[in-house]
Amino acid sequence: MELDEVPVIGILRGVEGDFFGEVMQVAFGAGLTAMEVTMNTPGAEKIVEKYRPAVPDGRMLGMGTIRNLEEARRAVAAGAMFLVTPNMDTGVINYAKTAGIPIVAGALTPTEVYAAWSAGADLVKVFPCGAMGGPQYIKDLLGPFDHIRLAAVGGVSSANLQDYFAAGAAAVGVSTSLFGGKALLEKNLDLLGQNVKNFIEHCRAAQDRV
Repeated sequence: MELDEVPVIGILRGVEGDFFGEVMQVAFGAGLTAMEVTMNTPGAEKIVEKYRPAVPDGRMLGMGTIRNLEEARRAVAAGAMFLVTPNMDTGVINYAKTAGIPIVAGALTPTEVYAAWSAGADLVKVFPCGAMGGPQYIKDLLGPFDHIRLAAVGGVSSANLQDYFAAGAAAVGVSTSLFGGKALLEKNLDLLGQNVKNFIEHCRAAQDRV
């Protein structure tokens, strides 16, 4: 899963279908590389099925909150280009690898992180990262697991991006801090696009300073 240039996954949960399509185009246009709609969003599969053909080249539309094998199969059938899980399930990881779909597998403890990576996860999503100490927890995990690519999710913002990348995070997953709560609530696409652009600029600056 290529996220090196813009190592940010935009997460949308509970968004209306038509609005999602507008957000997707604006966010991708502002430079975002990857977006996920969560499986527990009403009509999530229909959203992905409808907007997957409109994804520009070099961009990825995936599905998150994939909690079990059944949901993984439904996500792939809908056209998800990658999967994101909140939990460590080797069955889901194995299915994704067999289907040729990149997977960001959720984990929290050192044992789960190592198990997810050993099972073949493209990225290991440390969630909820902020509740465990944020950047320091990423740094601590990478002490013994310096070969594992970790994505920090939960509590990431433009204010702590540099700390996460300095700690060694390979990517981050962000929702409100990326799109802007006000922009989402008011469906202000101009503001939303500017928020995404600003976040990505913060991200690049943070990487440059590491």
